[in-house]
Amino acid sequence: MYSLKEQEAIIARAICNLKFVKEPAGLYEPLEYMMSIGGKRIRPRLCLAAYNLYSDDIGDNIISPALALEIFHNFTLLHDDIMDRADTRRGQLTVCKKWGDNVAILSGDVMCILAYKWLTACPADKQPQVLELFTKMGAEVCEGQQYDMEFETQPVVTGEEYINMIGLKTAALLACSVKMGAVIANAPEAQAEALYNFGWQIGLAFQISDDYLDTFGDPHVFGKKIGGDIMCGKKTWLLVEALKRASGESRKRLNEILAMGDDRAEEKIAAMQQLYIDLGVKQDAVKAIEEYHEKAMECLSGNGFTPEQLDILKEFSASLVHRED
Repeated sequence: MYSLKEQEAIIARAICNLKFVKEPAGLYEPLEYMMSIGGKRIRPRLCLAAYNLYSDDIGDNIISPALALEIFHNFTLLHDDIMDRADTRRGQLTVCKKWGDNVAILSGDVMCILAYKWLTACPADKQPQVLELFTKMGAEVCEGQQYDMEFETQPVVTGEEYINMIGLKTAALLACSVKMGAVIANAPEAQAEALYNFGWQIGLAFQISDDYLDTFGDPHVFGKKIGGDIMCGKKTWLLVEALKRASGESRKRLNEILAMGDDRAEEKIAAMQQLYIDLGVKQDAVKAIEEYHEKAMECLSGNGFTPEQLDILKEFSASLVHRED
């Protein structure tokens, strides 16, 4: 079994060696740019890690499907940045900022299509199951994004609604990634399903961590401006909790902050950060992240994983939830 560092290096090399069509340049240059500006490569690494729990025979049969996951993920980011009016991604200009919305839409579209090209390099006998898993995930991601947009103008969002939304938008792709690797490696069905559930819970922890870092992270480490979610009124875990907890003077203050415009951006972000601290939301977000991490590990219990397999999964999951970027 390869170490996580070795698996990460395998994925990094594979991404560097990706070849796309060169013409028209206006379509493919933004795609190559998006794939080249970094990122944690979590989805392909999860896929490879799950596969490597059962097999050391690492070739195109697993590398190409793993790359399909990363290509699809970057497609979603291209479109997310348009919807969020984001200026930076991973510390660099977003495609929509650099080339415009129309180019970002079309380059994103071709990324989604090309993801299926790489996906079909998996073993022929696994293609029906892999394609079904991938297509189901793709629809779920779009459903989650729609809920996310609707929540921006919805006065009240419950904690249950929020968790359902991030499950679809974020956790579904992580769950798909880890199960796909297991399926391609001929893992026992019960273990493949346990890994899917593990990936889902890790996805929830990961998204809450992302919400937290967008408000309280270091912008130089996080790779984008802090407070973007606050400025666009996104219903993050923190805001959902604040809306539930605030009453009296704190509710009045919360409404005042939400009403601040872009011309008061720094004031708005600082005020919301302080209110989250005052309401206990900041510290409870950290607790929630850890609770979902624990649930993820519980999903693996009693399913016959070896101590070595569990150690790899524990190490990987810890790297996702205990992070600064």
